[in-house]
Amino acid sequence: MPHSSTTSPAAAPEQAGEAPLSHGLKQRHLSMIALGGVIGAGLFVGSGAGIAAAGPSIVIAYAVSGVLVMLVMRMLGEMSAARPSSGSFSAHAERAFGPWAGFTAGWSFWVLLCTAVGLEGMGAAKIVTGWLPGTPEWLWVALFMVVFCGANLAAVKNFGEFEFWFAALKVGAIGLFLVLGVLAIAGVLPGTDAPGTSHLGDFLPHGGQGLIIGLLASVFAYGGLETVTIAAAESQDPVRGVATAVRTAMWRIALFYIGSMAVIVTLVPWDSAEVVDKGPYVATLDHLGIPGAGQLMNVVVLVALLSAMNANIYGSSRIAYSLVERGQGPKVLAKVSGGVPRIAVAVSSVFGFGCVLLSYWRPDDVFPWLLNMIGAVILVVWIFIAASQLRLRRRLEREAPDRLVVRMWAFPWLTWIALAGMAAIFVLMARQPDTRVQLYSTGAMALVLAAAGYAWQRGRARS
Repeated sequence: MPHSSTTSPAAAPEQAGEAPLSHGLKQRHLSMIALGGVIGAGLFVGSGAGIAAAGPSIVIAYAVSGVLVMLVMRMLGEMSAARPSSGSFSAHAERAFGPWAGFTAGWSFWVLLCTAVGLEGMGAAKIVTGWLPGTPEWLWVALFMVVFCGANLAAVKNFGEFEFWFAALKVGAIGLFLVLGVLAIAGVLPGTDAPGTSHLGDFLPHGGQGLIIGLLASVFAYGGLETVTIAAAESQDPVRGVATAVRTAMWRIALFYIGSMAVIVTLVPWDSAEVVDKGPYVATLDHLGIPGAGQLMNVVVLVALLSAMNANIYGSSRIAYSLVERGQGPKVLAKVSGGVPRIAVAVSSVFGFGCVLLSYWRPDDVFPWLLNMIGAVILVVWIFIAASQLRLRRRLEREAPDRLVVRMWAFPWLTWIALAGMAAIFVLMARQPDTRVQLYSTGAMALVLAAAGYAWQRGRARS
């Protein structure tokens, strides 16, 4: 596979209008964004419910969804290395199917990221108020929002530096967790006995139904992998950054996700209440009797949530900027100063904080509706990625084969298999009462955005 170590013509952003964005991200920033982006808040916070439903078979669930995510990342990497853009998959969808597709993928993802900013802020505030009882949660969310919004407003390198150190802490913590876990499983960790397979006997405690719930939970834990392809457009060597991130995605997913799930279910009974109440990582360290380790892991979870906030403010602002640059939103969002789309950063942050306020003001109707609406957005985005890659690969082979720095494996067969896997997840979501509402709500939002994008496309064609 060819590898570009110097900036190639493909490294220039596809839209000439994107030139005002700075190129302040260094290769070390991109490397750690790619590494740390895999270790998201969903892994630390959301995996407990999956373990409770699937039991030890959660390892199979994470492996299956991990293979799907690796295929999606490979497809996205192929397109992003060929034509870097801060619009990432949205720009690729527009190139493949027309403005309506870029409009739908881009604005639905923007809503997802902005809402996630608020949710992650609330999760981080809950941890801090646990340490400092009596302090209001909303005040902590506001403080976090001001810090990260301010950092993103100032310069893109601030985002890069925050993510570099956040990622370093997350990688170090989960690496230490895996080492301690393996030592405990081997029976060589002082004060512990090797559990053998005593916790793995009831591999499918709730049958296929439990495995399905675990699979759905694991799919949505992988969110955040797209950020590196958005950030690459503002790096000094976009092609190299994307290519490196995509090529290392396989071992990162296998080690951090599948490896840690295997350690957890081997060491801790899957039906332990602490797995859900405390979170599986804290529960495992407490089970091993390591003094203070549980609280230390809470610090890591806090860092993961703050990292996700920072990344989502960045990602949402760049997606909005790219959409507007392509004529698909209010022009004011494309205003750039100091190499940063500052109005887009501010609007995305305000939207995120608005979601927090909704959780207090309308917790029984508007807020749950918003959560349901974003429930399956990541699957919509993945479908656009796979469908776009199917179409753009042939075009690239004809028009610019030298841009195929990263190639999708076994094209087109694995792309079709990935699409079939996504369709199967949709079917599984439709069969589960909890996820059915999310599926329909997200589908409704996607249809509305597609109709609006198509109407806008037709209007522009006539003018």
